[in-house]
Amino acid sequence: MKKFLSCDWGTSSFRLRLVELSSAAIMGEENSADGIAKVFELWNQSGQPKEQRFLFYLNIIEPHIDALQKKLKSSLDGFPLVISGMACSTLGMIDLPYKELPFFTDGSDLVAKIVEAGNNFKHDIIFISGAKTDRDAMRGEETQLIGCFPGAEEMVFIFPGTHSKHVAVKNNQVVNIKTYMTGEFFKLLSEKSILSASVAKTADLNSEKNKNAFEAGVKESLHSNLLNSSFTVRTNYLFHKLTQQENYHYLSGLLIGTEIREIAGSDCVKKLVSDPHLHSKYHEAFNLVTNKTGTLQMQNADKAIVAGQLEILKRLLR
Repeated sequence: MKKFLSCDWGTSSFRLRLVELSSAAIMGEENSADGIAKVFELWNQSGQPKEQRFLFYLNIIEPHIDALQKKLKSSLDGFPLVISGMACSTLGMIDLPYKELPFFTDGSDLVAKIVEAGNNFKHDIIFISGAKTDRDAMRGEETQLIGCFPGAEEMVFIFPGTHSKHVAVKNNQVVNIKTYMTGEFFKLLSEKSILSASVAKTADLNSEKNKNAFEAGVKESLHSNLLNSSFTVRTNYLFHKLTQQENYHYLSGLLIGTEIREIAGSDCVKKLVSDPHLHSKYHEAFNLVTNKTGTLQMQNADKAIVAGQLEILKRLLR
């Protein structure tokens, strides 16, 4: 076996990649908005018996494998499929038990389940479980963390997203998890609340006005109550202080600043594991909160998830 299929199936997104085993190089990929939350809603609407749920989710995966085969002009039959994230949650394909903290950062004591290939699906599937404390949990980030190859140094890893995770590591073990609903709050406030009329989506943080608005949101978060300060998004637009596009970044800064203000002042080493878009926002926010640059290490989330899955797959193959 020289290759494997890597699937990162989160709450709001689906990513499938073909990965070379020897080098961890990504040879091709397919992405979509078929996140577990969306697929779970489709499953509920389907009215199918619960015995068909696993097959229902497989039918979501197969078109992406077919599309990847066509793109690469090569059959992918027989390559194992490694899945991490929400696919093995109560909303997903199977419900794997969480690993109680602590767990080793090499993934040697995480729970994994293998579903062998059959006539209807030509790939062995390896599911990787999440981890939990008595009050928090994660699925997917534990695999990314393994791909970061943390050492014995005391660190906190930050995984931004729909439900941002701060994961504490000490002596080669994960010892704590904290979840911040930053991405979900942003979506709810910007799309479903009264604030939605005061913001307009824009990705351009390089604009000076947008960057200044983001910085203003971060600074506001440091000395205010979010339940009060979030209403300033409305008054910013109502009183012509910010445009809707600027307000979009102000709200982002307000929420990210609220998330990181507790951890930013701690002395431990902090590493951000994310895509490039969020790298810039969190990096800027940390610089503002700490009043100094270079306080946050960076790692690409896509490379981390592939490296983590590869590490677990190699362990299973020994």
